[in-house]
Amino acid sequence: MGTTQISAGAPGIPTQQVGIPHHPESALWTATILLVEDDAGDALLVEEMLSDSELDSALTWCKTLGEARTFLRASTAPVCVLLDLHLPDVHGLDAVRQILETDSEAAIVVLTGLEDSGTGLRAVAGGAQDYLVKGRLGPEILSRAIRYALQRKEVERAAAALRANQLMAQENARLERGLLPVPLLRDDLFRARARYEPGRVHGLLSGDFYDVVQTADGTVHAVIGDVSGHGAAEAALGVCLRVAWRTAVLCGTSHVEQIALLEEILVAERSDAHVFATVTSLVFPPDRRSVQILRAGHPGLLLRQGTGVTWVEPEGGMALGLLPGMGRWPTVDIPLPPGAGLVLFTDGLFEGRDGPESRLGEEGLLAMAQDNGHLPASAFVDALVAGAAEGAAPYGGLADDVAVLHLGWGSEDDEH
Repeated sequence: MGTTQISAGAPGIPTQQVGIPHHPESALWTATILLVEDDAGDALLVEEMLSDSELDSALTWCKTLGEARTFLRASTAPVCVLLDLHLPDVHGLDAVRQILETDSEAAIVVLTGLEDSGTGLRAVAGGAQDYLVKGRLGPEILSRAIRYALQRKEVERAAAALRANQLMAQENARLERGLLPVPLLRDDLFRARARYEPGRVHGLLSGDFYDVVQTADGTVHAVIGDVSGHGAAEAALGVCLRVAWRTAVLCGTSHVEQIALLEEILVAERSDAHVFATVTSLVFPPDRRSVQILRAGHPGLLLRQGTGVTWVEPEGGMALGLLPGMGRWPTVDIPLPPGAGLVLFTDGLFEGRDGPESRLGEEGLLAMAQDNGHLPASAFVDALVAGAAEGAAPYGGLADDVAVLHLGWGSEDDEH
C-alpha cells in the first residue's frame, strides 16, 4: 500500500486524500483522515498502522482541537476524524460536540485508553460513529473502523435526507388537501358530487379546478376549469383562479364579470404567455326551473333526466388568455326539468387512448354515460372515471388531469 505521510501542528495543512477500497459495484471515492492527538508517540503508532493497513492513505495530524476545527472549516472532502478525548484545549465528550459543531458531516472514531470503554460508548451515543481502545489497535482493526465510520456517516446522511424529504412531502400534502375545494352549500336542497384525479405523479392538485357556492338568496353557482399544462405552476394557478372565482361570487359579481376577472388574473399570474384556461360556469336560480351556462373554450356537458343522458353544448366564447381583453362569452339559459342533473368535466376524461390510434372522444364518453344512466350521482361519476381509465390502461393510462362535477337540485334521498 502507499506510504502514509503525517503532517503535524499548524492549521490549514493541505488536505490529504485517502483512497478507501469499496465493494466492486460501488463507485471509487476518497475521504480525508484527520488525527487529533497531542501525544507524538500515539500519533506515530497510528501512522505506522495506517501504513501497514489495506488503506492507501495519507494522514493529517493536528495536536489541538483548535487546529482540527480550522482544518475542518477549510476541508471540502469527506473527513474521518480519529479523535483523542484528552487534548490541551478540550477534555472529554465536549471534543465530540465541538467537532460536530464545526463539521456535522464528519465521521468520528474516538480513541480511548484501556480503562475508558464506557467513555467510548458515551461518545458514540453523543454522535461519534465508533470508538477504539489505543492499547488494542491493529492495522486491520483501524482500517475497518475508518471504513465503517465513513459508511455509517453516509447512511446517517441519507437517512436524514430521507426523513427531511418525507416531512416535506407530508407538509405539501397537507397544504394541497387544504386547497382542495369544499362545496359551500347552505342547505340540502342542492346536491353536488365531484371526482378529482390529478395527472402529475404524487400530486393532489392539478391545473383542473372546480367549485360550488350557494349565495344567501339560494342561488347556486358552479365552475369547472382547466389550465393548460400539467406541472406544479399550473396547479398553483388553478387554485388561484378557483379562489378568485369564489371571492367574486360571494361579492356579488355578475356571471360575465366573473369570467372577465378570471382572465385578468390568469394573465397576471401565468408564468408563460402561452398558458390559457378553459372554463364552464353555471348559475342555478332558486326557482329550480333553469340553469344559466357560460362556456369559455370548455367542452360540453351531460344532461341527465331519469335514466337518459344527452350531450349539451351551448354557444360559448374563446378560452381565457388566448386574446386577453378580446373575449366575448354569451350566457345561455336552458330549461332544467325536475330531478335533472348536469355533469361537467375536463377534457382529460375523454382524451385518453382507447386503442393504438384512437381516443375515447366525446361520442365514446356519451355512449359510456348512457350505459350507466341508471346509476345514482356518485356511482355515475365513479363509473365514468373508471371506464375511461380502464379503456386507456393498455395504452399508458390517463395522462391528463381529470375533474368531474355532478350537479342538480334535490337531497341525497332524491338521487336516481
